[in-house]
This record gives sequence, structure tokens and C-alpha cells, in this order.
Amino acid sequence: MWSRKHRYSKDIFQLFVHFFEDLTHYENSFWKTIRNLIFKPSSLTKEYLSGKRMSYLAPIRLYIFISFVTFFVMSIVPENENNETVNVKNNFSGNKYYDHDAKMKEAKKIDSLEIKKDSIAADNFIKSLEKKGFLNKKEVDSIQKEMEISRKKKWNEELIVNIGYASIEEMDSIQKFAKEEDKLGDFYYWLNKKFILAQKGKTQKEVKEKFQDAFFKNIPKALFIYMPLFAFVLWLFQDKKRWYYFDHGIFTLHYFSFLLLASLIMELYSYFFGLAGENVLFQSIVGILDLIVIVYMLYYFFPAHHRFYGQSRLITIIKGSIIFVINMIILGFILTALAAYSFINIH
Repeated sequence: MWSRKHRYSKDIFQLFVHFFEDLTHYENSFWKTIRNLIFKPSSLTKEYLSGKRMSYLAPIRLYIFISFVTFFVMSIVPENENNETVNVKNNFSGNKYYDHDAKMKEAKKIDSLEIKKDSIAADNFIKSLEKKGFLNKKEVDSIQKEMEISRKKKWNEELIVNIGYASIEEMDSIQKFAKEEDKLGDFYYWLNKKFILAQKGKTQKEVKEKFQDAFFKNIPKALFIYMPLFAFVLWLFQDKKRWYYFDHGIFTLHYFSFLLLASLIMELYSYFFGLAGENVLFQSIVGILDLIVIVYMLYYFFPAHHRFYGQSRLITIIKGSIIFVINMIILGFILTALAAYSFINIH
């Protein structure tokens, strides 16, 4: 059994090695492509469209490889934080550790049961006061309403996304008995139901972790949707007779390959400097490097646009700024939709 697993792991490793060698040892095209991609904005795009394609990696192949490596590295590189499993002396026995998350989840369940018991006891007490004549019907209704508001407030404080309903049962009740104008439409009912189910039985910490994991896994899909839109915006601002949509697509592939590669570089040096712990010098170096890389990422588009489309610097700055604003709006919508999709699909 072990030998089969070992052989399988070895085959996967060899497959990756062969794939990497195919990229890096084909007439040194890989390193030449990477060098030009970083230091010569738009040169790869111009070379590719002029027919000089054998000296460099194809744009789609380059993007797929950099995208794969970037997201793979980001998924396996651990955060430089203290281990979340707390070793508490009073709860240590042999090889058993105090699991903080499990204890918090258990405490939340117990707290929820206590709240329910207290609510039942309070309701019974109020009813007994009504029977004895200490409270009239109007006063009882008022007290019960205040108690319900208090219970909802406490429950809502525990939610990451608060949609105003304590449970699906409450939402169904409102849908059934409320006025027609107060009822939710089919889409909003479905969406609210998903939000409630996503948070049901989970601590805030669990919801945040699961959401972050789902969001990160869906970023490649979001980029796949966003890049054609980015190329379309470029197409809108350029001469339609001179430039085809295909040309803007190649420019987009190279530009996003650079952005992903820059993100990968940031992730790697942040991790390696972080291994030194909370060292003030290394943290300062990381901060300076982050600033340099981010500024270069923002700057990169303008010389790339200027050199590829052959327009004046002033026109490039004006067009580039408008394109940047439009793309930020589009990206905002896509990230919002991605966040909602990731949240409602938390398991």
C-alpha cells in the first residue's frame, strides 16, 4: 500500500518536473520571457504580434503557468503566525492539547441552550404574573416584544452577515403572514436563506476562515471572467481599424501574467523574511519592498500602454486613468459577486 502511494507521489512530482523543464529549457525561452515581462513592459506583446513567437513562451501558456505557480504557492505557504492550537499547562496530558476552537464552539452551544432555557423561564414567569392580575394583556405583550428584540439583538451580534432574520423559520413566518409589500422576492428569499444556512452552527472564527478559503479558491475563476472584460475596455478606447480584440487579449494576458508574478514575488519574500520572527529590521525591509512592488505594479500599465499602442504620454495618461477607473468599477462588481458566491457556498 505504501509503495503504491509512494509511486503515485513520485509520478506526480516527475510530471511537474517534466512540465517545468519543458518550459525552462526550451532554448532558454522561459527566463528570457520572464525577464522581458518584468523589465520591458509590452515588449512580449509586440514581439508576439509581429510574428517573433519562437523565442518566447506563448501568452496563454505563460499565463497558465504563472497562475498555477502563484496560487499553488499561496495555498501552501503558511502564515507567519502563532499556532492556533493553544498548549495550556492545566489542560495538557501526554500528547493531548487543548483545542481552543472546539472549546469555543462547545461554549457557544451551551450558551445558546442557556438563552433558550432563560427565555422559556421568563415567558412562563410573565404568564404567571398575568394570571395573578399583576400585569394586563397589553403590558405582557409589550414585555414579550422587548424580550424578543433583546434576543434578536444578541443573536445578530454573533453574525458575520446580519440580514435581520434570526432563523429560516422566522423568515418563513414573515413570508407567510406579512403584507404583500413586506414580503421578499424569490431571489432575495433564496439569497437570505443561503446566508442564514452558511452561518448556522458555526462560530465567527469558523465562518471567517471558511469564507476566506472559499474566496481565495474562487479568485482564478474571477480572473477568467474579468480578463475578457479588461480587454474589451481596451478595445473601446483604441482605433478599431488598427487594433483587433485579439491584440488587446494578448496585451491583457501579458499584463495579468506580470501582476500575478509580482504577487508571487511579494508572497515569497514576505514568507522568508517572516521566518525571522518579529524582527523590526526585516519587517521594515518587507514594508519597503511592498511599497516598491505595488508602486511598480500600478506604474507598469502606463509604459506598457504607451509603447504598445504608440500614443503620446499625455494621451496614455488620460486614457490609462479612465481605463483604470472603469476597470476598478468592473472589478468591484466582480469581487462583490465573488464574495457573495463564496459566502453562500460555505460548507
